[in-house]
Amino acid sequence: MKVLSGMQADAVHELNGDALASGEQVVADGDIELTYRGITLRLMPLLFICCVLNHIDRINIGYAQLQMRSELGFSAAVYGIGASMFYVGYLLFEIPSNLVMQRIGARKTLLRIMLLWGLASTATLLVRTPMEFYIVRFLLGVFEAGFFPGVVLYLTFWYPPERRARIIAMLMAAGVAAGMIAGPLSGWIIQNLNSLWGLKGWQWMFVLQGLPASLLGIIAYFYLTDQPEQATWLSERQRQLVASHTALVPHQTPASGGGGIRGIWRLPSFFALGYLYFAISCGAYTLSFWLPEMIHGWGFSNVQEVGFYSLIPYSIGMLAMFWVARRSDARRSHRQSFVIATCVAALGLAATACTTGSLWMSMTLVSAATAGVVSAFPVFWAIATSVLPKNVAAVGIAAITTLSGLAGVLCPASMGLLKTATGSTSIGLYVLAALLVSAGVVMSRLHGVDRALPSTAPSRRTT
Repeated sequence: MKVLSGMQADAVHELNGDALASGEQVVADGDIELTYRGITLRLMPLLFICCVLNHIDRINIGYAQLQMRSELGFSAAVYGIGASMFYVGYLLFEIPSNLVMQRIGARKTLLRIMLLWGLASTATLLVRTPMEFYIVRFLLGVFEAGFFPGVVLYLTFWYPPERRARIIAMLMAAGVAAGMIAGPLSGWIIQNLNSLWGLKGWQWMFVLQGLPASLLGIIAYFYLTDQPEQATWLSERQRQLVASHTALVPHQTPASGGGGIRGIWRLPSFFALGYLYFAISCGAYTLSFWLPEMIHGWGFSNVQEVGFYSLIPYSIGMLAMFWVARRSDARRSHRQSFVIATCVAALGLAATACTTGSLWMSMTLVSAATAGVVSAFPVFWAIATSVLPKNVAAVGIAAITTLSGLAGVLCPASMGLLKTATGSTSIGLYVLAALLVSAGVVMSRLHGVDRALPSTAPSRRTT
């Protein structure tokens, strides 16, 4: 029989007491695992696919620009600014989207977001001028705003803190999987569908990767359940069990300033969390947008080759992320794991910038950088979702990702301007490496972070 955490045991004792009073069957340990296994199998496959499409939609512009820029006459600066315009719209509507989700539920929110982003992504095929490019990217950001923080918030309704790390790692894995899929898929579409029915390869890419998002949004509306208490596919006892587990978060005292935006600004930890997420997001966005360009600069002119070679760093990153997440959970070393991950990423980026002439050395270093960056994300969210008080969780999660959206605005545009001015991405990589080191320093000074998570070591459980 599996060992329960303290909070789970308290929940079971409470439920068992109610059950004995009413003459009902006592909740067994196996029932708890069966309940959460059923929830995971019900929710995560669809949410994982939604997250994969979301990440593909964000990074596919990096592959489209290899053909799009030359055909439309866009400079690296135009591309960088256009890529950043997505995050301007994203920043402005991130918090409002999460607040709306609290009122109308996850199903309607995902329907709105995915239907509109799919249509906006598809509309990119109509772009002809830089201004049109900026407008469609801005609208895409507006429509996608709130997706990821909304999904994270949604999962907190179903899973207690001690079960969230691995679940959030699955969402992070969707981003890595998207990086692995987007390259070969986008490269194949651009290379093989070019000029089919009068459309260029990059135009087909936006059509074939945009419309499925709209379709999946409709499916999510009819398939998902907004709250555990509404889940007819769970028994009444299972619904009580989930409610008891998610309610038992003793360290999450309400924010002193009350709920909402006012409360979150009074939390000192919020600003540190925002900066940390900003830093690692800078690393992720830079790799997403400029990895194809770096691989192209290593001597690969074929778009499909660039796509396939991009599989290497993302594959290594996926393996590293799961290893770090599992190890940090087992040892309760979330802070140390974050520091090590950011330092590895910084070292990899700085070494990549000063390495010339060796393809496999460059690939090894950029793979190390990718592994460090993606490994930091699940560790971060395991901490953040446990630290934020419940009465500001919706705003806090959205606000943190909003602050990180600054990375999406600044990094692609800055890298584009620096590359246009210097002809190289080296200076940008050095700056990014320094930023990641600073994130490691900030995390190392956040005392008591690991205590935000349950002190009981997790049992070997299914999620």
